[in-house]
Amino acid sequence: MKYLFVKIALGLAALHWGGIVIKWKWLQYLTKPATILALIAFVWRFRPGFVLRGDLNWLVFALLFSLVGDVLLMLPGNLFLPGLVSFLLAHIAYIFALSNALPPFNLPSLIVVLMVAMTSVQIYRRLAAGLENSQERSLKIPVMLYITVLSIMVVLALLTLVSNGWENYRALLLSAGALLFFISDTWLAWDRFVEPLKHHDLRVMISYHLAQICLSLGFLFAP
Repeated sequence: MKYLFVKIALGLAALHWGGIVIKWKWLQYLTKPATILALIAFVWRFRPGFVLRGDLNWLVFALLFSLVGDVLLMLPGNLFLPGLVSFLLAHIAYIFALSNALPPFNLPSLIVVLMVAMTSVQIYRRLAAGLENSQERSLKIPVMLYITVLSIMVVLALLTLVSNGWENYRALLLSAGALLFFISDTWLAWDRFVEPLKHHDLRVMISYHLAQICLSLGFLFAP
């Protein structure tokens, strides 16, 4: 029963993926926010009384901002920028949640920072070129800010692998979740600003839901 809500979230996510395949919009609208609500319920079960642990406070905020972003991006109309801001706040919350057990700055840490930074710069250059050739060039600075914050979150998650403050299995879950989030957001932006991607909605949502599940489990999983 401890991970009941995670199983519910995974089931709802699978229903959402199925809704994309069979093009049932009503099922997508129902299961997209419900998946994150199930993860919020999972985290909430771990609260001691009415007080959450510091990292769990930030985890709840990250999921709540993700929920708002999900709804904004799901609604008709061009709500991309408000959705971007919501997920930007979600990543900031994840950053605070991950900042409790940073390792000393050493060679492995430097390698992680450089690899993520170089990857992010290359991706942004392609996105910026796509934005320049479209009618959405005003989004260049918001997108750059978003990628910067997302990259910091990914770096902190990967640094848990070399930190004594995180068990190996939790560090692996957090790292996998952050990388999946990075992939999902890259696919989303690439399809919108660079070139259409095959099965765009399905690949974005599978990687996104698995990212949120892995991140939530990374903070709370105990074998």
